[in-house]
Amino acid sequence: MTGRVQGAAEALGPGASLPGVGLTVSAVARRLGVAPATLRTWDRRYGLGPSQHAAGAHRRYSSADVARLERMRRYVLSGVPPAEAARAALSQVEVEPDLGARHGGGQVVAIPDGTPQARGLARAALALDADACRAILAKALDRRGVVWTWDHIVMPVLVGVGQRWEQTGRGTEVEHVLSEAIQSEFSSRVSNDNPRSAAVVVLASAPGENHVLPLWALAAALSERGVEVRMMGARTPWDALGHAIRRLGPGGVLVWSQTAGTGDPAESMSLPELRPEPLLLLGGPGWHPGALPRGEHVDDLSEAVARLARAAGASS
Repeated sequence: MTGRVQGAAEALGPGASLPGVGLTVSAVARRLGVAPATLRTWDRRYGLGPSQHAAGAHRRYSSADVARLERMRRYVLSGVPPAEAARAALSQVEVEPDLGARHGGGQVVAIPDGTPQARGLARAALALDADACRAILAKALDRRGVVWTWDHIVMPVLVGVGQRWEQTGRGTEVEHVLSEAIQSEFSSRVSNDNPRSAAVVVLASAPGENHVLPLWALAAALSERGVEVRMMGARTPWDALGHAIRRLGPGGVLVWSQTAGTGDPAESMSLPELRPEPLLLLGGPGWHPGALPRGEHVDDLSEAVARLARAAGASS
């Protein structure tokens, strides 16, 4: 097929085709709003691939192929498991989602009073569509900023996915796709190219702590304020954090602990004492209750951003 004919077919629109030509995987992906990789996965796993063949050319999707994929997409987003959705799409037998699952026990993520963006993110995560997850996050970040996106979209969905796993024991793959999309989009918003702060801020997870999504949200929010950030990442040993503090002389430091097994504030006493002393915040629910020998606890993203930005001397 010549490039001219192929271009004419795709120029007719996402749902158009020329007689005997069919649509490419990229054209069908645009029509359905999914990644081309998702279509290839559905082809490989469930046999929902293109049926048209031409000598010396890639396989093309016919109108019947596209109709099956549209049914597959609709079923998956309504909460039907992918394998069952594929069987229904191929057999053209209508299936109904488990409406009781809307309360968290089945194939949807319960997000009481969630924003439309949060519900859309949950549906995209259930469909294992990382590209759609990132697109939803990117639009919200551009329009509303990091703190609002985290509080009103990301956190409700993360909580809903976690509750679904606790109730059903399923959804680890959903959490992985969602977490990867969140980290990828938030980390892309962190830039130290033109800092407006007088000092840097150091962010780290406590030793043994793997959770870093809150740190990336904090880093992106600080970057919005013009604060220069140094990300130490997951499982940061206290001695390594101490060496970084000595070298950088930061205005503020935040150490994140998600689980009780990693939140021992007594360990913070091993950090070096500098003059002037940087602000030390211990963030997250994992820190042991009671008086902190050093540092201050914070569990709100907006508060952490404001305090660290002030400590770094960032202009308003």
